[in-house]
Parts: sequence; C-alpha cells; structure tokens
Amino acid sequence: MLTMLTGIALFAQPAQESKDESWKKIYRSSSPKINDLIHTKLDVKFDYDKSYMYGKAWITLKPHYYATDSLMLDAKGMDIKKIAIVKGENNTTLKYEYDGMMLHIHLDKTYKNTENYTVYIDYTSKPNELKVEGSAAITDAKGLYFINPKGEEKNKPTQIWTQGETEANSAWFPTIDKPNQKTTEEIIMTVPDKYVTLSNGKMISQKKNADGTRTDDWKMELPHAPYLFFMGVGDYAIIKDSYKGKDVNYYVEKEYASVAKRIFGNTPEMIAFYSRITGIDFPWVKYDQIVGRDYVSGAMENTTSTLHQESAQQDARELTDGNSWEDVIAHELFHQWFGDLVTTESWSNLTLNESFADYSEVLWNEYKYGKDKGDAVNFEGMQTYLGQPENTTKNLVRFYYADKEDVFDAVTYSKGGRILNMLRNYVGDSAFFKSLNLYLTTNKFKSAEAHNLRLAFEEITGQDLNWFWNEWYYGSGHPKLNIDYVYDDAAKNVKVIINQTQDGDKFFKMPVAIDIYNGSQKYRHKVWIENKADTFSFAYSIKPDLINVDGDKTLLCEKVDNKTLDNFIHQYKHAALYLDRREAIDYCAKNQDDSKAVALLMLALKDKFSGLRNYTLGKLDLKKDAIKQTAEPIINDIAKTDPRSIVRAKAIELLGKYNKADYKPLFLKAVNDSSYSVSGSALEALSALDSTTAFSEAKRLSVQPAKGKLSSSISGVLIKYGDESSFDAITKSFEAMPVTQSKFNFLQSYAVLISKVQNTDKVKRGIDDIIEFRNAIPASVRAQTDPVINNNILKPIADKKEAAGLKEQADYIKSKIK
Repeated sequence: MLTMLTGIALFAQPAQESKDESWKKIYRSSSPKINDLIHTKLDVKFDYDKSYMYGKAWITLKPHYYATDSLMLDAKGMDIKKIAIVKGENNTTLKYEYDGMMLHIHLDKTYKNTENYTVYIDYTSKPNELKVEGSAAITDAKGLYFINPKGEEKNKPTQIWTQGETEANSAWFPTIDKPNQKTTEEIIMTVPDKYVTLSNGKMISQKKNADGTRTDDWKMELPHAPYLFFMGVGDYAIIKDSYKGKDVNYYVEKEYASVAKRIFGNTPEMIAFYSRITGIDFPWVKYDQIVGRDYVSGAMENTTSTLHQESAQQDARELTDGNSWEDVIAHELFHQWFGDLVTTESWSNLTLNESFADYSEVLWNEYKYGKDKGDAVNFEGMQTYLGQPENTTKNLVRFYYADKEDVFDAVTYSKGGRILNMLRNYVGDSAFFKSLNLYLTTNKFKSAEAHNLRLAFEEITGQDLNWFWNEWYYGSGHPKLNIDYVYDDAAKNVKVIINQTQDGDKFFKMPVAIDIYNGSQKYRHKVWIENKADTFSFAYSIKPDLINVDGDKTLLCEKVDNKTLDNFIHQYKHAALYLDRREAIDYCAKNQDDSKAVALLMLALKDKFSGLRNYTLGKLDLKKDAIKQTAEPIINDIAKTDPRSIVRAKAIELLGKYNKADYKPLFLKAVNDSSYSVSGSALEALSALDSTTAFSEAKRLSVQPAKGKLSSSISGVLIKYGDESSFDAITKSFEAMPVTQSKFNFLQSYAVLISKVQNTDKVKRGIDDIIEFRNAIPASVRAQTDPVINNNILKPIADKKEAAGLKEQADYIKSKIK
C-alpha cells in the first residue's frame, strides 16, 4: 500500500498519539493459528439503495496443529442469517455466538489437523453502519465502499470497491482476518449488466440474467492473505495490455481511455524488470489495475488487482510534465512479490511488505531513468524520514504500538527503504538480489518475519548480519555525524574525525567508504565507524583536493560536513553522484556573495540531471544584483530550450521577477504551452508584467480544461484582478478538484473571492462547496482541519459580510460553522 504519508498526504499533520500509554506494555505477537484457512468461496449481490451486500460464504479450513471443536472468525457489523457445516450435499446448522465483531462457531465435532471442514455462512454486510476508525495512513476501515450508489452526486460515477488492509475485509466476508493466513479464493459477483467487475485471479465465467444483471465468477487458484481479497465494480474502460501472454489490463474512467497507456503503460516493462532482479518471474495469473473514486489511501496491492486513487488519472497535458503516478505504480507492483507472494506474518513486521515497496521506487527509477534519478528518489525518502523527528524513537520492527495502523509511517516506508539501500551497498548488488531470491523462494505463499530475511542474506553472503538487523531493524534512530578534517602538511598527513552527536550513549556501527581525491584521481579507503568518536589518518604526498566521507552516499544519517568551498566545488565536478552535486549546490547557495560559489551555481544550472537544474533555479537569490545579472541569460535560455517542462516552468517563474517587457512575447507564447506547469507559470509571470493582458488570458483559459499549476494560476489571476463575474469559472474549477492538499491550500484564495461576491445565491453555493469539502475530509484528520476551515476561512468571510450589511449571507455562513 502506498499511504497518504508517502507523498500524497492530506493536510499532513503529525499523528496525535494517545495519552494512554498502556500499549507500551502490550507485546504485539503474530496471531496464534488455531485453524488454517484453505479456500474461501463467496457469492455476493449488492443493494445499491441500502449500500448492503448480501453474501454467502463457504469457508474451508483445517486445524493448524491441535485438534479443535470451534472456530473463531472475524465478521464485522454483519447480520448473520445462518451458519452450517457442509457435509456433501447436506448442510447441518451450527450453534454460534456473535458480538458484532467476532463469530464463535461450535463445530459439529472435534477435528484433527489432517481433516478439512467447510463452514457455510449466509450473511448481510452493512458497511455504512459499521462504526470503525481508520488512521492518518488509511483513512477509513469499513472494508466495502459504495461510491455514489444512487447516482445522486453530479460528475461522480457509481462504483464499488473494497479495501482490506489492515483487517477490514472482514467487514464484507467472514474470515480469519490476519496476515499470517493464506487461502485460495472464488468470488461470484452479481451486478447490473452495465457495469464491469474486477477481482483477484481470472474470470472463469460470465452469465447474463433475465433481470438485467450479470453474474461474473472470478477464481484465484494460488493462496494469498485475506486482506488482499478485492472486488471492484463500475462503468470502466478496460485498456488491454500483456506480459508474456498474461493479461495486464487498466480499468479507467472512460474519459481517460486514450491516455491509460501513458499512465500505466510501463507496467509490462516493470514486471519484466522486477522478475529479472528477483529471479522469480511474475508469479500470478494476471495483473490488473483499477482506479477508484474517493479511495481512502494512495493505492493498494490487492493480489493481481491493484486499486489506485483517482489522482492516478491524469490528462494528456498533465502527463506532459511527467507521470506523477509512476512511482506509485512501481511501488504497488513490487508488492506482488513482497507482501503478496511472501507476506508479513504480523503488522509488527510490516517492513517486509512496505520497506521493499518503498525501495522498489528507487530500483525502478535507477533502471529506467538513470542513477541520478534513482538517487534523487532515495534522497527524497531519506528527507521524508528525517523531517519527522518524532519517529526517531520507533524501531523498524515494532512489537509495541497503540494500534496496528500506527506502523504505516515514515519509519516503515521511508526509513525502511533507506535501510535496504544501505544493505545493498554493503553486500553488493549480486549478493543483495540473490538474497532476495532466496527469501522469496523459501517463503513463497507463506508469511515471514524480519529474521527470515536476515537468514536469507546470511546464507548467501556467509556473514553474520545480526549486528545490522539489531541496529537497523530492531533498533531506533539514526546517527548524527560531525565530520572534521585536520591537515598536517609538514607530516603529510590528514586526520578525518567523525563524531556521532546524537543524544545519549547510543552509537552506530557502520562501514564507510572514504574517498580521497587528487584532481580526478580517486583513492578509496573502506573503514568502520565503531565509536562515538573515530579518527582515521591518511598519508599524502600532495594535499588532497577533496576527502569525501560516505563516498557512495548511502548512509542514513544527518551530518555536518566541515568542508571548504573549494572542497565542495571539487566534489561537484569530480565526485559526480547526485548527492555529491546537490551538497555542493546547497553549500554554494549559502555563499552567494562569493564569486566561486556563484560560478558553481551557474554551472549547476546546466547540470545533466533535470532535477538538479530545477533545484538550482530554486536556490538562486535574485535579490542580489550580481546573481540576477549573471543568471539572467542562462535562465532565459532554460525557459526557451530545456527539454523538461517542469524546468522551463521554473525558469519562466524566475524571469517573471525581472519585470522586463522584453519577456512578454515569451510569456504570451508559453501561456499556450501543452504543459499545465509552463502555462501556469507563464500566466503568473505575465500578470506581474501586464495585469490587463493576464486577466484577459485567464478568462480565455478558464473555459478550457485546466489542472494543477494552470488551474491555480487562472484562479489566482481572476481573483486578484477580477470581480464577481469570475465566480462561476473559479467555482467550477474548485468543485472539480479532488479532496487533496492542493484543494485545502486553495481555500484561502477561494475565500477572498466569496468575500467579494454580492449575489446571495452565489455566496451560498461557494459556502456549500467549502462545507462539502470540509465534510469529505477523512475523519482521522478532521480534528485538525475543521478548526482551520471554520475559524480561518468561514468566520472571516462571515465577519466581512456582516460588516458590509449583508446579514442574510453572514447568518448563512455562521449556520455552517461547527
């Protein structure tokens, strides 16, 4: 699963931990196995008016080891109509107790672990009546979701989709809802004939019924965990693709059919790449991807049937800037090996699923777009973890937590991915991927814990790796390094002094490469950091131009690296890795009064990697005349010729700050660029130069499809320079925006517009849109967002309306404030 914590956060706020700390004494073990799931067959029909699902389940099990005469099943919020034991053609009713969450079934006899038995359950799932809470990562947990079931919401399709992780699928079928269970599956769905269906495995039959419905039979012949069961129903275009004769299909809303392969079309190549590096060809019968409206997280790796949130659907102009969803697609696909083929045995060991999926984004980008891109993705993950200091006390493998949802955090994802990157660097690529192959082969169709991974690496490398696992998997935090260099030219010797400055007595043991440069010649020394303070001495005949600690730039750490400007300039030119160059850019950006630093920044504006060109543009201090003059011709050239639209957009944004009429033709041309980012930046730059022309352009563009940067730029110009006549266009744009951080950020500007509007009906429409958005925000973050919307958005509008004598409008707004 890609959660909202990993790059698509909704109004990201640190999770509020409970003041109740009793959980710190509760060891979260793997769930005991009394009975083992073997096969699950479901026959379901949907009631769109009630948002109910009528289900029949045949669950085949056997005792795990000890004989048993009872069965406990998770079954959340259901109406249970009948439970029976299946004996051939006959069903014998069984006694049971049910508390609304757990079914305790009394079997007809005591079964041994050599005996299978099948239980039949007739039930109704009522997900909208189930009282459960989600988390910041997975914002709801009712398992089964009816989206616009009665077709009452305009511009929203009618859909059904399910979300199982962590243990929510038991809201729509009875099961042992634990990650250490595995079962084969058959799901028979009866739906309106106008809709298509998707589930795990392959569709084996399809039958049209006389009442206008259709029954689709999906079968999954390989075992997987119950939380990975999936159903999807809706009016979709199915875009067909393939990998080695296996279906690889994309289910998208019909307006996105023409660009579906631009969004998902790298999937077959990804499958081939992941198959090659793991040494295990894609293990499932097919791989489909579907997009769901109002999805409660980022994406979910249901076996053979990944579900994506609607942000995956991008139009052609959005895709001009690059596929923003590609890393998510890569992430979810890698789960088909790490999470689905081999599954964490407990949520404590979630790293076995999510750290690998997180790291797969690095692997894919490195393979497809080069090492700089892979390193940039890796660095972004490191910054995500380091930017949340509250996570430094949490182990990667976490046996103590308040709620299982809590482990879906930056430690499990971002830190875990960086730990795998360090491990890969330490053992080498060959051993790393052979170890992954052994882990997957040994544990396929089973569940595992972190020690299973360690044992695979030890088997391949022949090394005891307990030190690494104890430090990074079963420990918390990260090193904070202060690096000093003491040169003694008389003795021809340099001391590299590395101090670990993190709080407390804890220190990390780390293998580190120290590279010593004379010109372009590099000499590598491999050392171990083993103490709070370590000193390494190196002799030289010619004073080094650069000493580069952590030469491969893989350490998960914070550091103060006390190099000189000349050192960093040499590092940019000769060390050459993405992070080497970025560090040099950062240092020079802090010293823009130094001509040598400025020269390096000008060089970096022409970096081979677009990400660093864009980054350098963002670091220029144009308030300094020397920088402004020196950079101008380079920025102008970038704005016109850079191959990446995102970089051109940033350059145009900077040119707008020059306030030169000479650039007006460039801005006018760029306003019509195929890239939303370029067009939006050009419109804003034009508005600073010629507000009348910009307003005219914004009005023209407002009647055309616009998203992202262009959408916000149009709205910004219309609000700033327009009047009430702009309301309809801006409101239409606001209503079309999904429930995202961007929409939340736009509220302030939208409030300015509503404050200007005199027409009461329009004011009410605008306020209703804000309220609808407020109420659509996931419940898990409403405690943070409601006060902001009520007090910082709605109340100031009401106050302005009241001050203007518009009492009806003010009273209406006040009535909406909670």
